[in-house]
Amino acid sequence: MAAKRPKNLNLFTIRLPLPALVSIMHRASGAFLFLLLPLLLLLFQQSLASPDSYAEVHTLLKTPLFRLIYLLIIWAYLHHALAGLRHLALDAHLGLNLRFARASSMSVLIVSGVLTVLMAFLLW
Repeated sequence: MAAKRPKNLNLFTIRLPLPALVSIMHRASGAFLFLLLPLLLLLFQQSLASPDSYAEVHTLLKTPLFRLIYLLIIWAYLHHALAGLRHLALDAHLGLNLRFARASSMSVLIVSGVLTVLMAFLLW
């Protein structure tokens, strides 16, 4: 009879490889963008209701808190798009070896971070 292997149920002590983290972040950013869509549509609808409501939404969106939310949304879009292209390449059987998987996942993180910082300079 084979010995039972120990099970680690503490998710905070499990070290995932970088491609797995990028994959999880891809799913999380997609869920975040999907769940944020009703709020964005509500703000858009409110801005089209009247000139006064447009001014209210415009002043609300100029606050520093909403600019930070913009950056979060921008990062989520960039990361989701770049990770989606990475997954598309993997689905086409391009770069299935471990070295390319690690390099492409690191490049997704770096490029999305750099583009988000550039957008932050444009935003402020």
